[in-house]
Amino acid sequence: MDPAIPTVSSGEIARLISREDMADLPIHRYEGRVCLVTTPQDLHHASADLRHESVVGLDTETRPAFRKGEKHLPCLVQAATARAVYLFQLRHPDVFPLLAELLGERRIVKAGVALAHDLRELKLVFPHTEHNVLDLGVVARRCGLKQTGVRNLAGIFLGWRIPKGARTSNWAAPRLSAAQITYAATDAWICRELFLRFDALGLLRAQTVIST
Repeated sequence: MDPAIPTVSSGEIARLISREDMADLPIHRYEGRVCLVTTPQDLHHASADLRHESVVGLDTETRPAFRKGEKHLPCLVQAATARAVYLFQLRHPDVFPLLAELLGERRIVKAGVALAHDLRELKLVFPHTEHNVLDLGVVARRCGLKQTGVRNLAGIFLGWRIPKGARTSNWAAPRLSAAQITYAATDAWICRELFLRFDALGLLRAQTVIST
């Protein structure tokens, strides 16, 4: 277990975390390998790695809307394994088959937060059927937590503060900035870390999957 993660039992989990307490937590960002999938070789490596996983952290990013009534579809899908985080820009249709395969693979748990909305939006980008998708926010809510966003969960369960810096940047840009890449990779990585933490605390015994 990471020594930076506080050791608590499921009975000792805080139900809320204040802004002040969150501000006192150490900042964590993903510092491992990130692959922005752009070539057939990238797709091959991503496919091989994902197929070796039993749990993948999953997240999406969408271009922000600043006008009333304005709406955008997801621009990016992030998938975290134990070895790397893969970023799939949805402007490249070549990534759709691998993403559809990942989402439909029953053997692999896809863990994330607020995934029901993400998956509905993704269906408007490419057709797929998802299986074994686990929403950690739903699990946390059923355990009595009031704050179920990914950053609140990271603070409560991991004792980490996750920066929000690039959240409202342009995710539809052809070239992502270094800050965007780190932000996106961190979100998927944190979802996988939270799954492992929930599992260690015994919170997944009655897990809630969006689709089996």
